[in-house]
Amino acid sequence: MGREIVSSTPNQKQQPSAMSYTVEQLVSVNPYNPDILPDLENYVNEQVSSQTYSLSANLCLLRLYQFVPERMSTQIVARILIKALMAMPAPDFSLCLFLIPERVQMEEQFKTLIVLSHYLETARFRQFWDEAAKSRHIVDAIPGFEQAIQAYAIHVLSLTYQRVPRSVLAEAINIEGLSLDKFIEHQVANSGWAIEKGQLIILPSNEFNHPELKKSTVDGVPLEHIARIFPILG
Repeated sequence: MGREIVSSTPNQKQQPSAMSYTVEQLVSVNPYNPDILPDLENYVNEQVSSQTYSLSANLCLLRLYQFVPERMSTQIVARILIKALMAMPAPDFSLCLFLIPERVQMEEQFKTLIVLSHYLETARFRQFWDEAAKSRHIVDAIPGFEQAIQAYAIHVLSLTYQRVPRSVLAEAINIEGLSLDKFIEHQVANSGWAIEKGQLIILPSNEFNHPELKKSTVDGVPLEHIARIFPILG
């Protein structure tokens, strides 16, 4: 549930009191009314501060900006894109970017976010963290950003590896030394990880990193069927 807001549509002005809606209800009832722009913008800021997320509300806001581009807030758009990055591996970033005009995408902060998205999509985590370090003013404003990207990096590693070298893990999540030791200890205690020979991290098995050969549904060809084939072959 989103927070409750108070809004009145034109056909409700004569009512003695305005109707209270959640943001989700408002988006559903009146998604193309630019009067709801302030509420949706405030909701983006609430998502940032409360570390919550609503793709549907954010997409609605970006669509409204298309109708009233003069009211677009680039700060809000940037926050929407960063929150979408944090939702990976979901394709939210591409969905949001599709609704943003090309002229806006050419601004420096958006070009940076597009580059960051590309690095994540191609699992180039070292390049991602290096680029993010150059743009701390963009990502530091969003609580939980690093933790979300680290979770995505671990997700990618878990699809690829059964055993991850400590150095590969350190590069992917951008943690080293004692902080990495504590991180691994936490995962061992809570996520089923194990340590082998001090330098290899054993990840829980799944259908991607530990595929099992599927047994054929047909156990074999009955002998009598083979006997019937021989005369035909002869």
